[in-house]
Amino acid sequence: MAPLKDPGLLDKFQGALKDWNCGGVIEWKPLAGEWLRKNLEHLSQKAVGHLMWEHVSNGGEIDQVAETREGYRERHQYHYDFRIPVVGRIIYIETRLVESKMGPTIYVVNIHDA
Repeated sequence: MAPLKDPGLLDKFQGALKDWNCGGVIEWKPLAGEWLRKNLEHLSQKAVGHLMWEHVSNGGEIDQVAETREGYRERHQYHYDFRIPVVGRIIYIETRLVESKMGPTIYVVNIHDA
């Protein structure tokens, strides 16, 4: 794991995260959404997006991790990990950054206690 240092990628994350309350900017894969509903039922997906935005805005790091898993590395060179304090816990959030004509989209693909 290494902290994300690329200024262009950081700008893309910040650009997407600042719009955490807009649909289509932070998308959740079904398994990640299910874990959230079962384990942090008091938080919505949008609330977690807001926590991610606050984390980055306050100087928190995003780890850039080379993708090594079969079936994923062919499509994604990296995934990006957040570790955020939530109600006395540290939550690990694995994301992918996908760019399109509409701008960057962050996909939450995994979430669990760190």
